[in-house]
Amino acid sequence: MIALRDTVRAGQSALWVNPAYMPANDPVARVDLDRACDDWAMLAPLLARLFPELEASGGRIASDLIPAPAGAFGDHAGTLLIKGDHALPVAGSIKARGGLFEVFMCAVTQARAAGVLAPNAPLTDLADMRDFFAARTIAVGSTGNLGLSVGIAARALGYACVVHMSSDAKPWKVDRLRKLGVEVVLHTADYTTAVAAARDATADDPDSYFVDDESSELLFRGYSAAAAELAAQLDAMGVAIGPDRPLCLYLPCGIGGAPGGIAYGARAMFGAHAHSFFVEPQQSASALCQMAFDAPSVHDLGLSNRTEADGMAVATLSPLVRARMHDRLAGVCTVGDADMLRWVAAGHAHGLQFEPSATAGFAGPQHLMHSAAGKAFRTAHMAHVQPENIVHVVWATGGLFVPDAAHRAFLDAAAALPAALDLPQEITP
Repeated sequence: MIALRDTVRAGQSALWVNPAYMPANDPVARVDLDRACDDWAMLAPLLARLFPELEASGGRIASDLIPAPAGAFGDHAGTLLIKGDHALPVAGSIKARGGLFEVFMCAVTQARAAGVLAPNAPLTDLADMRDFFAARTIAVGSTGNLGLSVGIAARALGYACVVHMSSDAKPWKVDRLRKLGVEVVLHTADYTTAVAAARDATADDPDSYFVDDESSELLFRGYSAAAAELAAQLDAMGVAIGPDRPLCLYLPCGIGGAPGGIAYGARAMFGAHAHSFFVEPQQSASALCQMAFDAPSVHDLGLSNRTEADGMAVATLSPLVRARMHDRLAGVCTVGDADMLRWVAAGHAHGLQFEPSATAGFAGPQHLMHSAAGKAFRTAHMAHVQPENIVHVVWATGGLFVPDAAHRAFLDAAAALPAALDLPQEITP
């Protein structure tokens, strides 16, 4: 652990294997997952009515599962697949799975509580209640993508919406929200300050609802249903996950709600045969700092919390996610901005538009297959598995709405870098 701490402090890439990890079937998680899937099915007709891009799917928000081009994202054994939430409809990122879910579930609850939506009335009636929602406000603190998803969902129903944005939010995300009629409050401090400001601003207003990215059960539940979608896609591909063909998930992590929810759902679907890893920027390794070293913030280990991956510029991990992941998370690994930019360029070369945070997960297979800590994990949990039988799924989390000029800047930055990846670092487990 001393070697790992030194590596993290030095801003180098690391893999931490969770000593409390216990792969197992998880009936509690399965009950929660089934509830999440039922809730999404309930909301689907309303979503289809409000968002034309969802009409063909009947209101279902889903992304493709894409075989990775050979050799494009590093050298590894096994099957590498990309879960394409970088192109998720409506909000253009994984945050659609959480932000839309919470806003629409909130709308149902409020309308029923006020008596304007009868218990058995179709939820599509909510689309005609803009005056009711216009008297109410949805607020959220965000580095960018959650704010976009909440703003899009809230304005679709007619809510007033206030998004408190941290200092590292991309200007184009601010502009997009304002064009939707969302009030954007810009802060000179980081994500934690933005969330606190949003929470305080709604505390005494009964007509305001705060989407709490740090501790929201609804966000967590909304994300979890993605695991059922993944299971159906793997089945359609003829990929049977089991003891001899395990699934390794690599989930970009900021505050932790999205990766935590998906990891929780994956455990519900696949039990002991799915191993979930969070992946974080080297300077914003909040999950690693808290879970490995019990450090409240990345600043306690001397990290800057500055990264090109704006959606992951978070100094602390959600307490809810930390508790849920205590023995459910396989580990946490980190990646540098340079490698994320290299993978943005690699994706572009194959017709995939990523933002840097969306590419973090590609570090996971490199760590697992090439580092000392990765070898130790495979020995402990997959000793009998042939490396070529591992199914690696990298969750690509955003990129669809990135303006051309911003995407070109990513590509230009990548072109100025040496071609070779910085990963893996050989880390003492």
